[in-house]
Amino acid sequence: MRIGYARVSTADQNLDLQEDALSKAGCEKIITDVASGKNAIRNGLEQLRQLLRPGDVLVVWRLDRLGRSLQDLIALIKELEEQKIGFQSLQESIDTTSPNGKLTFHIFGALAEFERNLIQERTRAGLAAARARGRLGGRAKKLNATQRALAIELYDQKKLTVIQICQSLSITKPTLYAYVRGRGGQGLLAQSEAASIPASSR
Repeated sequence: MRIGYARVSTADQNLDLQEDALSKAGCEKIITDVASGKNAIRNGLEQLRQLLRPGDVLVVWRLDRLGRSLQDLIALIKELEEQKIGFQSLQESIDTTSPNGKLTFHIFGALAEFERNLIQERTRAGLAAARARGRLGGRAKKLNATQRALAIELYDQKKLTVIQICQSLSITKPTLYAYVRGRGGQGLLAQSEAASIPASSR
């Protein structure tokens, strides 16, 4: 059985174009949805999953009617393949019941995997470069050089508590400690931390 699926994002949009094309393509049943393609769970899509059987062919007017991202589409098509259900997209002339159609989606899958790997590699490279420049997680320091010097000076003077320094400069205690350690004062921090933080404010 050929079963069509049509979707619009809002009730203001019209399903007629899609339904006419699906009927012309020989669909015996057409399931419709009024929902954003970003929604992983859609009433019509869930109904479609319950309706489809091995040997059936799911037909859509255009690929983006089924999913909004390449990854979503590939996951759905793989799900259909595992259940021995075919897939056809009319506008893109994709038909997984044919050898060429299957090849097209295998290429899509390879490209999606390649894209994911590239993103991961760029993220790792960016973090490594940031750490090499002394920035954890690639984030810029919250204070400029003059403000960092002031924070360290206030810490060394011990006239204010750590909490008071942090509040006046709008930074956190870990950030202040990182500035002190970063200027080579880790030993001083270890020795004076307890003395500079009153018990009531630790």
